Amino acid sequence: MAFLTHFPVAPIHHQSSSLFTRFFLSPKPKTLLIFSSLSPPNFSSTSTIIPSSSLATLEEISLPEETPLQIAREKLFIPPDTEISSEKPPRILKGSNIVVSKYARDAQIVSAEFVKSSVETEACPSDGSPEFALVGRSNVGKSSLLNSIVKRKKLALTSKKPGKTQCINHFRINDSWYLVDLPGYGYASAPHELKQDWNKFTKDYFLNRSTLVSVFLLIDASIPAKKIDLEYASWLGQNQVPMTLIFTKCDKRKKKKNGGKHPEENVQDFQELISKYFDAVPPWIMTSSLTNQGRDEILLHMAQLRNYWLKH
Repeated sequence: MAFLTHFPVAPIHHQSSSLFTRFFLSPKPKTLLIFSSLSPPNFSSTSTIIPSSSLATLEEISLPEETPLQIAREKLFIPPDTEISSEKPPRILKGSNIVVSKYARDAQIVSAEFVKSSVETEACPSDGSPEFALVGRSNVGKSSLLNSIVKRKKLALTSKKPGKTQCINHFRINDSWYLVDLPGYGYASAPHELKQDWNKFTKDYFLNRSTLVSVFLLIDASIPAKKIDLEYASWLGQNQVPMTLIFTKCDKRKKKKNGGKHPEENVQDFQELISKYFDAVPPWIMTSSLTNQGRDEILLHMAQLRNYWLKH
């Protein structure tokens, strides 16, 4: 049985950046229960250091064209310092609800290197560079997505056994910012003591990491919404931790005759369910590590948040 952690409902005062707090809407008050898990790490430091010279030359990531709105205006995520004109439609990242801002530049990745694993926030890199944290339920495809983002097959080694990440793992990108791989939650086979350790250092990281620009919460779009994911998203919002929903495995198609739903339907269902916790949905992107769907959109979203963060 999965370990059950009770998180406080009242807002917690902490030191993490609040630049985007008002853009990631606070949830309606709920009693929150979060499942968490911890297992042995999924890579070694020697196997994940990727010299920049070994990376393929990447083409410039192009911005989307202006297209008529297919998402209700009130369900769009409008980045900070961005205005929408009533005379012409905004540019929206494909497979998302995110409006493109003037800060969407320098998005491509030219180098990626594993830096270190930490078991407490104080031990994380202290150079002040902005960072984005990836977290999700065990077996949601987190390591595969990270590898897809940087176009490397073994930056973060994947495993057939879920729940293999146990530390705060920092990867330095373009020698200027970080991707952070956090332990998956909801893996029942992890020892009780390890789950408690995960809960302690991950919560502390979310609440006290001043260079954290946004948490990317991964949700499996190939299956119906899980209560544990809704509760996790609600806790992040309640504690004013900036968050983006990343729907994974969007290439998988279930057969209708077996009662399965397409990823688009599961994404829509998740939006409806999360509305019970939030006044409006947070930013979200549909992805597939197999087809690289959503990769450029993630990088552009990260770029515009990162560039705004650096300016302010």
